[in-house]
Amino acid sequence: MKLKPLDQQVIVITGASSGIGLVTARMAARKGATVVLAARNADAIRQLADEINSQGGAALAVPTDVGSEEDMFRLAAAAVAEFGTFDTWVNNAGVSIFGHCDEVSIPDMKRMFDTNYWGTVYGSRLAVEHYKRRQEPGALINIGSFFGDRATPIQSTYCTSKHALHGWTNALRMELEIEKAPVSVTLIHPGRIDTPYNEHAQSYYKHQVAHRGMVYPPETVAEAILFAAEHPKRDMYVGFQAKALAAVGHLAPRLMDKIMEVLIYPTQIDPKRPSRNHETSGLYHAGYGLHERGSHEGWFRSSSWYVKAQKHPLLTAAAVAGLGTAAWLLGKSADGQDSQAMAPPEQEAINQGEAAPVVIEEVEVTVIEVFGDV
Repeated sequence: MKLKPLDQQVIVITGASSGIGLVTARMAARKGATVVLAARNADAIRQLADEINSQGGAALAVPTDVGSEEDMFRLAAAAVAEFGTFDTWVNNAGVSIFGHCDEVSIPDMKRMFDTNYWGTVYGSRLAVEHYKRRQEPGALINIGSFFGDRATPIQSTYCTSKHALHGWTNALRMELEIEKAPVSVTLIHPGRIDTPYNEHAQSYYKHQVAHRGMVYPPETVAEAILFAAEHPKRDMYVGFQAKALAAVGHLAPRLMDKIMEVLIYPTQIDPKRPSRNHETSGLYHAGYGLHERGSHEGWFRSSSWYVKAQKHPLLTAAAVAGLGTAAWLLGKSADGQDSQAMAPPEQEAINQGEAAPVVIEEVEVTVIEVFGDV
């Protein structure tokens, strides 16, 4: 399936007023794409559209609550009315809740699902219908999460909504493949990203929620999104942490339970700051806009090498194979030298077919930072 170059595309982005959506919109516009900006914060996306248009780009702001199917129909219609079509649809809007399973209210849970899950369903169906009707390939890109691959304490409602989003995306992709529909479906799996995500979240904690550990900039997610807009990809993981911990969770789920139980609490709460109150959260009302980053504490990466490796899988595989071959040759060379330098009693024992003495060195293994990158 061949997708258009970015500079020939119209891209719809939900959640465009802050964080990943804001950075993706600006990056796409710089690359020549026309962008349709959707978010509840009407002032923020109108200012963003003015910014992009004043710099020679093309942008349309459409105030949208993705949890409203009527709003989403209006968003798709506005894109087609203004630009004649759209080529990539990015379901990015999302919000979180920090609180235990038995304390988060049912209305809060339902409201989150309206945004995180139903907003993605509405957007996916509209994009698929549009691409089928025009009979020209288009991209559907859904923003999932590491917590959609692996459950977590504290953000129980959020991870449940992302599990649902992952399930919907994978089921839809298979049906479209069977049908041979002209739709590329990509699921993005971000790790910890430096956005206002925590400031917009509904929190049941007395202290402010924040990422503490390895944190990636939103540009890494935008890079993955825009690559998938031009190149059909099934999945894109942002940060090695997202892929590694998902893999360990599948292979050793009980071990990962224990790791999450130990690490999540101290790496999700900032004990030095009081929590923002419910009225300022983005669960029921639009959060503050035009902020790309949040107020996290941790080790901030400038980019994700894992994203770059996924963009060039053949080159990466060749490089890994080359390194492996070099290591094997060095190991063979070292083995030969060690054999020649072996102490006489050990060599004599081997020559006579006897077991050589074995010395077992004590090795100390320490897990420094499970959420770190390599």
